[in-house]
Amino acid sequence: MTSQLSEAEIQTRLSQLSDWSLDGMSIQSVKTFDGFVEAIAFVNKLVEPAETAGHHPDIAISYNKVTITLTTHDAGGLTPKDFEMAETINHL
Repeated sequence: MTSQLSEAEIQTRLSQLSDWSLDGMSIQSVKTFDGFVEAIAFVNKLVEPAETAGHHPDIAISYNKVTITLTTHDAGGLTPKDFEMAETINHL
């Protein structure tokens, strides 16, 4: 199991990510698209990297907005895996 990051490590890593914020024991980003089809296309792009990493985000879709939440459930909080996945998502 991966160890949780300290509060200082979380703040350092979060400062290096654009469009992500701390939400309790998770990090979250809201992506806005032109419409529903574009939002779903973005979500579909998440499947392969999430499967490859074995780290799956919580995803909420509301028409043209996709809310992505990352936490490492089995560690009970944020780990390096969450920030690595956030970076991958930012590059999609």
